[in-house]
Amino acid sequence: MPSADLKANRPLSPHIFIYRWPVTMVMSILHRLTGSALYVGTALLAWWLIAAAVSEHAFAIANGFLGSWLGILILFGYSWAILHHMLGGLRHLIWDFGVGLGKEARNALAWGTLIGSGVLTVLLWAVGLAVR
Repeated sequence: MPSADLKANRPLSPHIFIYRWPVTMVMSILHRLTGSALYVGTALLAWWLIAAAVSEHAFAIANGFLGSWLGILILFGYSWAILHHMLGGLRHLIWDFGVGLGKEARNALAWGTLIGSGVLTVLLWAVGLAVR
């Protein structure tokens, strides 16, 4: 039998375009991504604080950027990343106690992390804008 026929009849191994991602896997990836995003957001926060300490001109530049539509979008994403990472950490803390390790409980905690971080972010921004 030619080697081309052997290759054509071999099954495909699961890969990113075939394999259905479980919600817990997506949350694991998002937890890592939000942890990385927190570095960038914290650097922006430090830039804003340092600019406030340096001079009015430096603070005006930092405040102008963070007050622009792009800056507000970045701050919104930063606040979502903080809340999502925090809820993901609480999910892992629950698992450390040996609770919620079943399939249904794992999926419920993962969906709760995702939905909870979105709701808390919108609530945080609504309260912040109302107080402002």
